[in-house]
Amino acid sequence: MSVAERILLLLSRPADERDYSSGVAEHNQDDALSLLKRVYPNFGSIVSGKRVVDFGCGDGNQAIALVREYDCSVVGIDSNTATLARAEENMIKHDVPSRRLSFVEAVSPEMRGTFDVVISQNSFEHFPDPQAVLHQMGSLLNSSGLLLITFGPPWFAPYGSHMHFFCKVPWINVIFPEKAVMRARSQFRNDGATTYEEVESGLNKMTMGKFESLISSCNLKITHRKYECVKGINWLSKIPLVRELFINHVTVILSKAA
Repeated sequence: MSVAERILLLLSRPADERDYSSGVAEHNQDDALSLLKRVYPNFGSIVSGKRVVDFGCGDGNQAIALVREYDCSVVGIDSNTATLARAEENMIKHDVPSRRLSFVEAVSPEMRGTFDVVISQNSFEHFPDPQAVLHQMGSLLNSSGLLLITFGPPWFAPYGSHMHFFCKVPWINVIFPEKAVMRARSQFRNDGATTYEEVESGLNKMTMGKFESLISSCNLKITHRKYECVKGINWLSKIPLVRELFINHVTVILSKAA
């Protein structure tokens, strides 16, 4: 066991105790839209009555809420077939008609250019090929469509490593080598992951610089942005380099570039 691994384990919770709380509430159907309403104050006016894609729809709670609360027509997309099966069960449970809501595994050619709004919530730091996904999202929009992306924490945020379930020390991905972090993590998860990319849901090491560069490369432009920093010190988001360490949550609205 390396010195770095020993130090990290000394700073972590005992392996036989419960995970530390992430501080993120588990959303059910009743509060599925709470984050979107918080980060987009005019969320209702953006989506009401619109044709919407919920990209990375999970169990479908958010998609169902969009139909029921805002009279949207929604397509939920998720590559996890087991998750999609649960989403369809939830749709039946909440008596949402299939003409208003459907769930699919992937983008099909006939879907391109037909949606008013595409939503991606708390997923962008996990996509293994974020550039390809961003291209897909953009291709779904009609000429006046909007892409809503909100996620966090990005890679260099205090808990951007997503290891805070066993260690509360911030920036462990900056302080400790990846091998030491993964070996320490193996005391708390037995999934065999040896890299950040291999952990549950995967991590693509999404920095702020990388995120903004991807947007430009995909012929999209930012029409609204909200970068939330730790402790509410949001002016740190305006300082180059420093912002990478302190931006904790990212929210943007994108449209197709002229």
